[in-house]
Amino acid sequence: MKVFLSADIEGTCGIADWCETERSTPYDYNYFRKQMTCEVAAACEGALAAGVDEIFIKDAHDSARNIETSQLPECARIMRGWTGDPLSMMSGLDHASFDAVLFTGYHAWASSGGNPLSHTMNLQNEYVTLNGVRMSEFLMNAYTAGYYGAAVPFLSGDKALCDFAQEMIPGITTVAVNEGFGGAVVSMHPQAAVKAIREGVKKALKNVKKCQVILPEHFDTVIRFQKHKVAYSKSFYPGAWLEDEKNVCFSSDDWYEMLRFFHFVLSD
Repeated sequence: MKVFLSADIEGTCGIADWCETERSTPYDYNYFRKQMTCEVAAACEGALAAGVDEIFIKDAHDSARNIETSQLPECARIMRGWTGDPLSMMSGLDHASFDAVLFTGYHAWASSGGNPLSHTMNLQNEYVTLNGVRMSEFLMNAYTAGYYGAAVPFLSGDKALCDFAQEMIPGITTVAVNEGFGGAVVSMHPQAAVKAIREGVKKALKNVKKCQVILPEHFDTVIRFQKHKVAYSKSFYPGAWLEDEKNVCFSSDDWYEMLRFFHFVLSD
């Protein structure tokens, strides 16, 4: 079995403030970089215990240079930095190659109260909807997994996102390391989170067949920008239109075309 792992940081155990996610504030960031690494390594260990042959990791936060690679199993390969292609946080995934996709450190969607750092791709939008549902990066990337034929058996992150994932993919195994309350989080002990992720992935990979992602036949999206001038500028993407001064809309039957739209319109 071959698995793909996409790792973010805002759903890492205990994280509660933007300075804990940014390389420019190392006093706060370095601890959570290490915790992110520990959670990714634990997911790898669980995968290996489940009999996985190959692990490909995408460092998917900010600079994409966060994970301490020396702490990973030797068999794992990791993509650092950004290729610039529409797959973004899923770069490296391809057709008929990966059996399953795992997600660690993921967070709730823009405007969700489930995480003080909730957002969708950037901080310029108030929210993004996809077929009427507030879209998280998990939802977007889970559809990408389904587009490439890979199951989505595991997610770790905040409770709000984990609850959503269980409704979307009933067979998924989740580990809710944090729960957001306004500007605060309540989290489990970081070592307990690592243990839960390791055991969760091991369990999840025995349940892959029940975690296939079924894509809708058609996609409608609305991006609500914070500033009308940004919305106006982004509305010139081919096929997009302004619904009002702040809402940019786009539709397609092809998920890759949706990814292309998000890549250009949700980029900073």
